[in-house]
Amino acid sequence: MIAKHEIRKYSDDEKVWAGKYKNSHNLLHWHYDCELLYVEHGKIDVFCERIRYTLTDGQALFVDSGQIHYMRAHDPETVLIVIIFDYSLIKGFTNDVCLASPLLSADYGIPDVYATLRKELKEKKFFYDASAACEITKLMIDVFRGEKLIRRPEVGSTIQSFKALLGEINDKYEFYSFEDAASFMSMSPAYFSRYFHSAAGMTFSQYLNYVKTDNAVRLLRADKSLQITEIAIRCGFSTIRNFNRTFKELTGFSPKKLPADFSLDDKVSARGTESFNPTLPDCELIEQPHPKK
Repeated sequence: MIAKHEIRKYSDDEKVWAGKYKNSHNLLHWHYDCELLYVEHGKIDVFCERIRYTLTDGQALFVDSGQIHYMRAHDPETVLIVIIFDYSLIKGFTNDVCLASPLLSADYGIPDVYATLRKELKEKKFFYDASAACEITKLMIDVFRGEKLIRRPEVGSTIQSFKALLGEINDKYEFYSFEDAASFMSMSPAYFSRYFHSAAGMTFSQYLNYVKTDNAVRLLRADKSLQITEIAIRCGFSTIRNFNRTFKELTGFSPKKLPADFSLDDKVSARGTESFNPTLPDCELIEQPHPKK
């Protein structure tokens, strides 16, 4: 996904979502919901608030409300349990404190809680939504009792500015430049370059190309009458040659041969500072709660 504020849409009155992914990898994003990650099998890097944590079998990490993060599996067979829930479920006892480290140090029975949540969300018996909320609240009480806590810091102006920048890029990507971004952040070009790469895991140029290409994909799918040259211009590419090269690098296809159902979301991951690697298989949702039939 493009680095921006993700809004989780729960079903009915639910405040919890639980699912399982294979080969999980995505781009920079944040949300007001909380996210609990547990590695069932494999190895994955999770970047949270500019720090990389490497998780292996049986390890878990808690992404607090509002934290900027992304993740990248080390191999396609990595299986990750993901539980997302509304911050209001824990706000009452976490309003003034937070975990000293998002990486959890103990076993809190997360797979068992996950199984219970999936059962509740699938069967939808009376009061299932309240039951799911209670399961999460109890689990997080155990976590906050068991982990080292610190006083919740004041929201820094720099991180707030960075979140605003992500929205700025998403809205004005056609004409947005590195100089515009550095000026928006009130940073020198050299410092902004280091800061952006540290926060996003890729260079500003890589990220901007991703946003432009993502919008080009959407235009190709929405309006078949548009010429390739017109799409390239609309998306801010200086030349058709540059557009075709970047498009192929990020999607694996030329614009004319793009599959009708293609989506760039979760298709690419950053491998170092020079280029994207678009050849990894798609992140696959292999388990999710379904309404009872």
